[in-house]
Amino acid sequence: MPGENLTRDEAHERAGLIRVDGYEVELDLRSAVRLDEPAFRSVTTVRFGCARPGESTFVDLIAPSVETVTLNGRELDPAEVFDGARITLDDLAATNELTVEARCAYSRTGEGLHRFADPEDGEVYLYTQYEPADSRRVFANFEQPDLKAPFTLTVTAPATWTVLGNGEQEGAAEPVGTDAATWRFVTTEPMSTYITAVVAGPYHVERDEYTREFADGTRLRVPLGALCRRSLAKHFDADDIFTVTRQGLDFFHDHFDYPYPWGKYDQAFVPEYNIGAMENPGLVTFREEFVFRGKVTRSSYESRANVILHEMAHMWFGDLVTPKWWDDLWLKESFADFMGAFSQVEATRFTGGWITFANRRKAWAYRADQLPSTHPVTADIHDLQDAKLNFDGITYAKGASVLKQLVAYVGRDAFLEGSRRYFKRHAFGNTRLEDLLSVLAETSGRDMAAWSRAWLQTAGVNSLTPEAVYDDAHGRIAELAVLQGASEDHPTLRPHRVAIGLYRRGASGALERYARAEADVAGERTVITELAGAERPELILLNDEDLTYCKVRFDETSLDTLRDHLGDLADPMARALVWSALWNLTRDGLLPAREYLGMLLRFAGRESDIGVLQMLHSWAHVALDHYAAPDWRAEGARLVAEGALRELRAAEPGSGHQLAWARFFASVAGSAQDLRLLSGLLDGGSVVDGLDVDQELRWAFLEPLVAEGVAGEAEVAAELARDDTASGKRHQVRCLAARPSAEVKAAAWHDVVETDTLSNALVEATIAGFAQPGQRELLAPYAPRYFEAIADVWASRSIEIGMAVVRGLFPEFQAHPGTLDAADAWLAGHADAPAALRRLVAEGRDDLARALRAQECDAQAGA
Repeated sequence: MPGENLTRDEAHERAGLIRVDGYEVELDLRSAVRLDEPAFRSVTTVRFGCARPGESTFVDLIAPSVETVTLNGRELDPAEVFDGARITLDDLAATNELTVEARCAYSRTGEGLHRFADPEDGEVYLYTQYEPADSRRVFANFEQPDLKAPFTLTVTAPATWTVLGNGEQEGAAEPVGTDAATWRFVTTEPMSTYITAVVAGPYHVERDEYTREFADGTRLRVPLGALCRRSLAKHFDADDIFTVTRQGLDFFHDHFDYPYPWGKYDQAFVPEYNIGAMENPGLVTFREEFVFRGKVTRSSYESRANVILHEMAHMWFGDLVTPKWWDDLWLKESFADFMGAFSQVEATRFTGGWITFANRRKAWAYRADQLPSTHPVTADIHDLQDAKLNFDGITYAKGASVLKQLVAYVGRDAFLEGSRRYFKRHAFGNTRLEDLLSVLAETSGRDMAAWSRAWLQTAGVNSLTPEAVYDDAHGRIAELAVLQGASEDHPTLRPHRVAIGLYRRGASGALERYARAEADVAGERTVITELAGAERPELILLNDEDLTYCKVRFDETSLDTLRDHLGDLADPMARALVWSALWNLTRDGLLPAREYLGMLLRFAGRESDIGVLQMLHSWAHVALDHYAAPDWRAEGARLVAEGALRELRAAEPGSGHQLAWARFFASVAGSAQDLRLLSGLLDGGSVVDGLDVDQELRWAFLEPLVAEGVAGEAEVAAELARDDTASGKRHQVRCLAARPSAEVKAAAWHDVVETDTLSNALVEATIAGFAQPGQRELLAPYAPRYFEAIADVWASRSIEIGMAVVRGLFPEFQAHPGTLDAADAWLAGHADAPAALRRLVAEGRDDLARALRAQECDAQAGA
């Protein structure tokens, strides 16, 4: 659509011309309950100043129709000024008032105002999701982060609903007729358009309160709310959510010295959400999968707590102080990712949060930083499509890792004092990189410009490798050096504050650290003088304690030790770092997939950290499905399934480890014997002591049976009858698309690629069922069709659905040079395609090339 993809240059020009004084937004949502009604009434009044009277600008609005446009009392013809994405405004005055009345569309893609009808009880639920630029689907506005303004919201909706906005409700809802009411909300502090929010529907609501007394005698009261759909209320553990919320607010008040500035704090768990959560001030929205319908491991509760704290950190980093443009997205996301783990470890029961960060979050960063689309933490974002794709592992996890390195570099106190000054200096404003660096230079006395150039303004990940020379006569280290490497494409060598641990087995057989040094590593080779003379180690672990961001390599002695004794490594953080390093070796084609899987089968059963264990299970799938040599893949799958079943039977009954192994076993089961066991666990003919086969686990057991052709449509229908809910519907769609039939695959392809009738959640479920690793031959015909279809999909769908289709249907299971050639041909023939689309195809192509290199490494190991 013309004008839909706002550019950075356009935003900069507009920001230099106008100043926004305030918005009044009126939404009439009474039509939402009529599912055949596609639109709702939206009326926006915006008051703004113009630095150069007589100039022109535009407001953003994506809507089926505009009814009226009034500028400074002048009626404008919508047919002349509205192009579907922008309303042109000419001959501006020094001060202006614009009113736009429009019919805006309810969404089924999770963008704008999403409408969901609960299949369990027929109730309708609404919520908004705007980042980076979808508030223009709900009301007319200047859709860029540096044009902040106060917002006054009014909503008319069915009288029985709960309606929430960013601000607190102003008085009681006013009746409108017999079955509707109007809610008015207090005017907010200045905020960016993308973090305004509305939640409306018959939500189940629980209430609590947070209070805080400060040293100066002032007292802060924050009303707390937690919401979910009514049909999920029986599963809703709001007490735990409130506990983490209060702990987080205490932590951030202790460390930020800036009281929570947004009044109330509601947290809504909403259906068919595209992301984990969104930091709307006073009204945070989460995906409702964080309301656990069945038994989950401690890792799931830890993950939820981390997300709660991540979004809470945004109330300061991102909402109070906001990046001027999406180039500096890291100024909010990197900080929130870091603060999520930081506060979780220090303020909640999840004291192992840094282990999860080292093992899981940084794996996301390492992958993203080796793709052709890698970019500096401070990125170069030309337009909104670029911005959408920049919510990636670099911006989140690498940025957070760099901040952890920054804390080691400047010190914790200087870092936190810099944050406090940053909030006070820029409250309710917008910033760039240099604004943060200036306060950190003040508080630390360090050269932040040089640090920024190395860590924030260059791309790529360094590798650190130990090089040890021994005094054989005395069994001691003569010299230990750290070698730093970088890729040819991104050759920057960075300064690292890094810990080096020396490990050996003690009398108990445990592999324990007996010596440690912390040093600044720079350049190609750094000698660690502090460890000269130390007794000869069995394992040298670089980046012990995970202070920096790097790929860790091992010397041969250390790798031999790990092959035999990884399970003896006593410290859980050290084990997590070792597993991560081994996985990076496997991804890089330096460690055969079969050797990695062999170590996993020998030692994963001894892993105490449930989050690390579940990450190992995830990596095992990639190793089997993509990195194992094709002629060994079946044998590898058999060995992994046997190992998974062995660990399932050995796990403590009723434990999280048992549940994790049960899910993993189901996902790798393939033999007739394995499938009979799954069938027996479903019908009660088989039992694993202590394993509760609840509804979510039933779906996990049914999908492989369907994918292998052991169960079919009738069994899926019967399971849906047991679980006729929104979650059950998604599972049903996924299972049906997983059936091993050419007709089924054709229907799934049609539903996702050739029509636009499915909601975002059902698109995701259909793609997940369609792309089965054990159905490579069935999927082969869709590789050429993929490259023929994606340009049209990108042009005709919303960016959220376009991303899901282009990523999810990339022919990743057709790992042969012909697929690489097809991807290269598409990229060469579509040089003028949108940059975001080319990025997604290039990333899929790179993953496929990496898989082929890893398969070659694995094949050589088996030769």
